[in-house]
Amino acid sequence: MKNALREARTGSTSPSYGTWISASSIVNLDALRTAGFDWFMIDTEHAQVNPETLAAMTALLGASGVAPYVRVGDVDQYLIKQALDAGAWGILVPLVGTAEQARRVVSYAKYPPQGVRGAAAAAASRYGKELAQYLRSANETTVVGVQIETEEGLRNVEEIAAVDGVDLLFVGPQDLTLNLGLLDARTHPKVREAMRRVVEAAEKHGKTAGTLVVTPEEKHAAVEIGFRFISLASDVRFLLQGASYYLSA
Repeated sequence: MKNALREARTGSTSPSYGTWISASSIVNLDALRTAGFDWFMIDTEHAQVNPETLAAMTALLGASGVAPYVRVGDVDQYLIKQALDAGAWGILVPLVGTAEQARRVVSYAKYPPQGVRGAAAAAASRYGKELAQYLRSANETTVVGVQIETEEGLRNVEEIAAVDGVDLLFVGPQDLTLNLGLLDARTHPKVREAMRRVVEAAEKHGKTAGTLVVTPEEKHAAVEIGFRFISLASDVRFLLQGASYYLSA
């Protein structure tokens, strides 16, 4: 199983690049999956992706060797279980502000004895045909990501980064900017300094730092700051930018 995040964490100095899937469109995903991205983050927090579509998306990506990750909507056992049972190789949880929340995320994503995830003959184990193998490998291979995007999260970032089982500290740049009282000023020095704090905490505890960028300038800044798991915009942004290009031409 190719795992872009673990590869980024264990020796590579080059970032891994993915993109956000914000539309509930398998056609969009199919069109993009051979573009060269290392991974895709299927958003179920803000996008209208139903469980059946999610399972089809993860199956499409997993079969092609591109890592399917899922952002769930909350620190919620049901949502995390649904995403992983559907075949996600890892999950990302928004608005994590404390180490206790991070420990709950890890617990929900791991089978006993490391966690409380329940076993099921679902898509992740090929509907039970590969259950024995999956149960023995999932705790090691499943990526657990938490989003640092509030002032509370920044205050507790060291403790969150130290939680065993957390692999990824992901900065949600827009929510972080809002929570710092800067509305949409994503390039403000205060935002950049907060992002550096997350990267430093991740590096100190052997974790990977990630973020999302929407412009080339943001991408270059993210690499300079030290992010190694970077989402290049989203499927919807690609669609809008392509349309604007042709209209203006």
